[in-house]
Amino acid sequence: MTQAAEAEAKPVKRRRARRKASPDAVAAPAPTIQDTAIQDPTIQDPAAQDPAAAGFAPIVTERLTLRPLQPKDAESLHRLINDWEVTRTLAVVPFPYQREDADAWIVSATREIEEGTAYHLAITGQEGAEEMLIGAVGLHVDRATRVGRLGYWVGRRFWGHGVATEAAGRLVRWGLANLELDRITADVATDNPASAEVLRRIGFSQTGEGVGHSVARGGNHPVWKFETTREAVFGQTEVAATGTGEKPLLLVAACALIDTDGRVLLARRPEGKKMAGLWEFPGGKLNPGETPEAALIRELKEELGIDVSAACLAPFAFASHAYDRFHLLMPLYLCRRWKGVMTAREGQALAWVRPQKLTEYEMPPADKPLIPLLRDFL
Repeated sequence: MTQAAEAEAKPVKRRRARRKASPDAVAAPAPTIQDTAIQDPTIQDPAAQDPAAAGFAPIVTERLTLRPLQPKDAESLHRLINDWEVTRTLAVVPFPYQREDADAWIVSATREIEEGTAYHLAITGQEGAEEMLIGAVGLHVDRATRVGRLGYWVGRRFWGHGVATEAAGRLVRWGLANLELDRITADVATDNPASAEVLRRIGFSQTGEGVGHSVARGGNHPVWKFETTREAVFGQTEVAATGTGEKPLLLVAACALIDTDGRVLLARRPEGKKMAGLWEFPGGKLNPGETPEAALIRELKEELGIDVSAACLAPFAFASHAYDRFHLLMPLYLCRRWKGVMTAREGQALAWVRPQKLTEYEMPPADKPLIPLLRDFL
């Protein structure tokens, strides 16, 4: 599934029962820490945060569930996709689509999730007490370039009521927040303008035109190329204008929490926040009249549930970075002692990282200059 598919999907006839959502981010078990940091082997490298490594939890929207394909889906899958109006918009799906093709694709999709190379998911809804397969949505992952490729299709009987927008939009947000991706691309056949509108609605912009290949059509055809980024999906940080025409100054305090093994705690910004998916030192904005130390004490309690005293916060360095809309000034403090049970209260993933491995975690531009300073000190 390498090319955006046919228009939108028609919802099931009855109102679907809502399901309780799982946390959006993959949060590792939090360590128990009393007075000083204790080594926690459960959160220490990027693989520990890989959704495939921890087992894939279904992604839930208001009406839909996106979950791994299962053998039981093969019959419904075959019935929905063996339709010329569906397959003609896809790149690698043949027509006619054989029943054994469905079995083979489910096996392949399961393997790719385990490998972390692609996430092909069933789109399902509820009709009464019964789960109903509606279509599929997927992301191919190129770890080397940090680029994902979106694809989706929906059974024809479900077209026309926004299911494609809901499913594809949710997977794009999840992918940027939980996978090592900076942008996501998609191709759409030029005779499929409805699917192009789906992409525009979920934050994609057209970047050009090209030539795609369709197995079902048996040849090449023109396509529109689309792309989206973290900023386009989650938005940019807003800071009140100064009225002078100069960039406003944003004051943020950050803390490098260090355990007894010399590792540094990083937190991944969860889905829904600006710059979601990037790793950072815990901390946050200063409230009016608040000192950096007071802000960190408050933020660490809110984000991680730990208590830190001002005496345990040691000023270390600062970052000064010009973003497009504001200038950020961020002092970085070191802390080796705190009280309480560390908990990811915002659904963020956590990782204890050795100083020499900090560069393996993608961080906001303002944080990156602090890495060599911290690495050399520790």
